[in-house]
Amino acid sequence: MNLSIIIPLLNEQESLPELHQWIVKVMTTHNYSYEVIFIDDGSTDESWQIIEQLSKENPNVKGIHFHTNFGKSQALHAGFAKAKGDVIITMDADLQDSPEEIPDLYNMIKNQNFDLVSGWKKKRYDSVVGKNLPSKLFNWAARKTSGVQLNDFNCGLKAYKNIVVKNIEVSGEMHRYIPVLAKNAGFGKIGEKVVIHQARKYGESKFGMSRFINGFLDLITIWFLSKYGKRPMHLFGALGVIMFIIGFLATFLIIGIKLMKLFVFHEPTILVAANPLFYIALTAMIIGSQLFLAGFLGEIILRTKTNEERYKISKEVNL
Repeated sequence: MNLSIIIPLLNEQESLPELHQWIVKVMTTHNYSYEVIFIDDGSTDESWQIIEQLSKENPNVKGIHFHTNFGKSQALHAGFAKAKGDVIITMDADLQDSPEEIPDLYNMIKNQNFDLVSGWKKKRYDSVVGKNLPSKLFNWAARKTSGVQLNDFNCGLKAYKNIVVKNIEVSGEMHRYIPVLAKNAGFGKIGEKVVIHQARKYGESKFGMSRFINGFLDLITIWFLSKYGKRPMHLFGALGVIMFIIGFLATFLIIGIKLMKLFVFHEPTILVAANPLFYIALTAMIIGSQLFLAGFLGEIILRTKTNEERYKISKEVNL
């Protein structure tokens, strides 16, 4: 199979028939063998009924229905697990991503041997203050932190080799950072293509300003995981040892001062607990011990963790 087109969605009943027709037209024109996997992320409208009807009309249409809303990352993870195509395309269901871009993305993967190609919505039909400026700031921070030089991490239109999606774990809200996850998994040939961004035709955006706050928090998480995710003791253990040494040296200094006053200057000494340095030393040693223990526990968890269920599929069609 040439292509698996994965489309996560939430309450997009108006867009689905038109998007399906558009995709079929492109697939037929280029004579691709394909599957379209719609992942209904707990829609409360008629989206799932439409997907079921489309699957009856077109055997290439497949669907996954979540019991409730689990988020885009979980939807993509479920789609990646089911995808069979040599090239995986992800796109949004709101008609803002154009299926006409698929052939070029497919060729970049197959002919130019990219592991992943990300779309870049250079010209956007969003509000400047509401989305464009925060998006530019977010993408700048993501480039600096991750080292992946993409202009648009948030673009839902992406293409992957099959082997890439089978070797990455997309959880939480990490769908924005799939290129970073791919790079960390050893797939370093990442390209970018300017794609058309169309104005929303139906409904309204499912994402608010909170996605940028969550995005920055996820960026910190993925930075930590990329550097220390497989060796937490290297961070927590090192910090713990440093803090413990600071506490030990402060304790040694307190004792030295007390002995010097007592035996050298023959001065009466006050209680050790009356010295503010005592509490600094005690706190540093406690924190150091806790950090070291956190690193040790992290290593144990890393070696014993099992995959947990992150979403509940209630229905499937054609899968």
